[in-house]
Amino acid sequence: MTLLIEAAVESLDAALAAAQGGAHRLELCTDLAHGGTTPDLALFQAQLPIPAFVLVRPRAGDFVYTDAEHRTMLEQIGRAKRAGARGIVTGDLSLDRTRDLIAAARPLPVTFHRAFDAFRDPSDALERLIDLGVERVLTSGGAPTAAEGAAQIRRLVVQAKGRIGILPGGGIDATNVARLVRETGVQEVHFSVKEAEKVRAVLRNLA
Repeated sequence: MTLLIEAAVESLDAALAAAQGGAHRLELCTDLAHGGTTPDLALFQAQLPIPAFVLVRPRAGDFVYTDAEHRTMLEQIGRAKRAGARGIVTGDLSLDRTRDLIAAARPLPVTFHRAFDAFRDPSDALERLIDLGVERVLTSGGAPTAAEGAAQIRRLVVQAKGRIGILPGGGIDATNVARLVRETGVQEVHFSVKEAEKVRAVLRNLA
């Protein structure tokens, strides 16, 4: 099984470096220091070498949005699709509103981002997201890092039974990726990238 590497990037230079290092997919975002928000879609003016998903999150902080913020998110999804996004990364703790976001994103695949870790009952939330047709969930297993949340990530993988992807993210690097993959059985990993060497180091440790 080949592990898919998703690189979270904030700039064109980082996107190109991630691809050069061997990443398979990008998540375009900004303000990663605060969990990431919707990026400047001018990134698409360059020819990105690998598929790019776009984070749609209008602000940092919690994941309960006002009516105005919800409308902004719907508009941002439309702009991302027109710009050439290959997928949308978004979510709202109100799953009725998440349903609207998914509908706006179609036919693109949707990743429910780390808002997932704010649900009180992750098992129930996973089933509800499966019912909504979400393609994958980005999670640290409810812990500060994916390595610390490995046991919960493994439980989600077992529960998912291939119906939805479980994408671990949070503090993943070359020092912990092999153990995380071994302990959880995930098929994709997500981490921020600025330089190609970080991706190469992760891939070396998975060989």
